[in-house]
Amino acid sequence: MRYLTRRLLFYMMAFFVAITINFFIPRLMVGDPVQLILARFQGRIDPRAEDAIRATFGFVQGPLHEQYFTYLSNVFQGNFGPSVLNYPVNVSQVLGASMAWTLRLIGLSTILAFIIGTFLGVLAAWRRGRFVDSYVLPVLSVLNAFPAFWVSMLTVYFFAFRLGWFPMSHASDITLTPDWGSLEYTLSVVRHAFLPMTVIILTTIGSWMLGMRNNMIGVLSQDYIVMAQAKGLSDRRVMLVYAARNAILPSLTGFAQALGFVIGGAVVIEIVFSYPGIGFTLLLAVNSRDYPLMQAIFLMITLAVLIANFIADVSYVLLDPRAR
Repeated sequence: MRYLTRRLLFYMMAFFVAITINFFIPRLMVGDPVQLILARFQGRIDPRAEDAIRATFGFVQGPLHEQYFTYLSNVFQGNFGPSVLNYPVNVSQVLGASMAWTLRLIGLSTILAFIIGTFLGVLAAWRRGRFVDSYVLPVLSVLNAFPAFWVSMLTVYFFAFRLGWFPMSHASDITLTPDWGSLEYTLSVVRHAFLPMTVIILTTIGSWMLGMRNNMIGVLSQDYIVMAQAKGLSDRRVMLVYAARNAILPSLTGFAQALGFVIGGAVVIEIVFSYPGIGFTLLLAVNSRDYPLMQAIFLMITLAVLIANFIADVSYVLLDPRAR
């Protein structure tokens, strides 16, 4: 428990530092973000709203520490101000819509790739030299070496453009009203997500499989594995309970980081498929100099990575008695 408490305090401090850095970044940039916002709309924003915009973004008149505390107050209230790209819509609303699509697509794909890759890695190590180890692993490793954007463009060209089996862009049919209670809308979302999800799984599953196989081979040479086999335990129990349980520990850190960066979205894949996730939104925010939206996305990514790493630490404690 003391270990987890120390780790929690460390992550809280790291998040506080990230918030502080996020506060200073716009103030270290050349020019004033608020003036850029007003200039972008070329007089469509009432100049009298400048003070309100400054207050919303934390650019209040006064000493720097007062601006900092105003900024902290807005962050902890979830008030990131209006989005420049979607003015006058609030950044929180833009993030909510984009994050939902990203979690469905990237999150589910990452979890499936990890589970399938880990299981295949266990089989490849346990049955070295057989089909999974000799054929499946090399094929998936080669796919893992291909750039995701290249695989994405190939799938779009052949399966969407040439064959017309799947849609080329968007997260659902734009002619349908969003309604998860409607079977037609749900099937449309599934069809639009199938190609990008397949690309993500195919281009990442090889690394999970190879990593787990290497970890398993190291664990299988340990004395307690020989002892478990000598006791007459079943192969399935030795493989899963004794070998895989210990071999998976190094992979948990990488999986936690992958889950944390899910919030950031798969920028390239979302661009190729015009999928309205966080990654695609971040690209639009950068191109539009939408500082409030960029700051909010960076904070969300930081928070997600820290939470995912803390969950990995908890998993270590639960799976490895030595950590307790």
